[in-house]
Amino acid sequence: MFRRVIWIVLDSVGIGEMPDAGLYGDCGSDTLGNIARQRKLELPNLCRLGLANIKPLDGLRAAQRPAGAYGRCALASPGKDTTTGHWEMAGIILENPFPLFPDGFPREFLARFEARIGRGALGNCAASGTEIIERLGAEHARTGSPIIYTSADSVFQIAAHEEVIPLAELYRICETAREMLRGPLEVARVIARPFVGTPGSFRRTTNRRDYAVPPPDGMLFDRLAARGVPVYGVGKIGDIFCHRSLAAEVKTKGNQDGINQTIATVRERAGGLIFTNLVDCDSLYGHRNDVEGYAAALEHFDRRLPEIERALADDDLLLITADHGCDPTTPSTDHSREYVPLLAAGPRARPAVALGTRGSLADVGQTVAENFGVQIAAGTSFLEEIRA
Repeated sequence: MFRRVIWIVLDSVGIGEMPDAGLYGDCGSDTLGNIARQRKLELPNLCRLGLANIKPLDGLRAAQRPAGAYGRCALASPGKDTTTGHWEMAGIILENPFPLFPDGFPREFLARFEARIGRGALGNCAASGTEIIERLGAEHARTGSPIIYTSADSVFQIAAHEEVIPLAELYRICETAREMLRGPLEVARVIARPFVGTPGSFRRTTNRRDYAVPPPDGMLFDRLAARGVPVYGVGKIGDIFCHRSLAAEVKTKGNQDGINQTIATVRERAGGLIFTNLVDCDSLYGHRNDVEGYAAALEHFDRRLPEIERALADDDLLLITADHGCDPTTPSTDHSREYVPLLAAGPRARPAVALGTRGSLADVGQTVAENFGVQIAAGTSFLEEIRA
């Protein structure tokens, strides 16, 4: 049906709490809805495709005839993190969530880890990344000990000043942690969190690197590669899927660069799947409860959306969705258990199609799979519904 699919994940842009949100402490979370209630949003292009037709959003007008198909996706897997959401898109629905460590990692494990890397460790607690480097950054610089912390997600994060622990050494330390975190300690991701600056003005850099658990065989990228369909990752897609079955990938430095690289990839690559993650709403604003920053990032994407559309060929399909929520208006700085928006558009896609509430994010992956003549283990395709 479509020669090429461009799939953009607006990281953490949720659209209202799921029925089980209370189990995650997320009652009342509504990333898009709550931001719209607090701050007027200007999203004419997303609304043109059908964003405000998914549900009422303060100050945003539903299109009389949306240019795209529109709906929302539930997360079928337990959890609310990046790996869980992206894996589900690729057809992997988890039976059990990745382990969490709200009280830090076991002391016995940390002692073995310190022995392996030849350094002590600081922190070992759940914390905000920006807060913990301000609190422990000076001690880290004095001792050379990396800062270990986690969050409400299944992560083992290692923060280090780039002038204290060079990037190559930080990445080696992360690789050691990834190797050691097995069995009941197998977190979804080990994350390198380099920073620079001086006490009182530390700032994280764009040299972050994620080390994910390898996904099971047979996920969307594997099936497409076996069929000879190339997959191009933009942003942190390669990290999330351990760089597997990708024809090429491009690292990005924020949303602006991510959009630029997506457009460049569209212009350079003739077919296949281009899969982009735009991370700023999550990493820069959601986790810092920065409503204004989050709203501005949404508006920036909306302003550039016509550029992406103009780059599309007549037989391209554009998909826009998210992986979870991260409501900056709530006291929590963690991800939130929310539905995510789903928009599908293109010159050959049927407009004004209400896709309803999809049972899982795997429905999007199954649609891509069917388009290219393959099938993944989970999800119900909506390809027939959007055929022009």
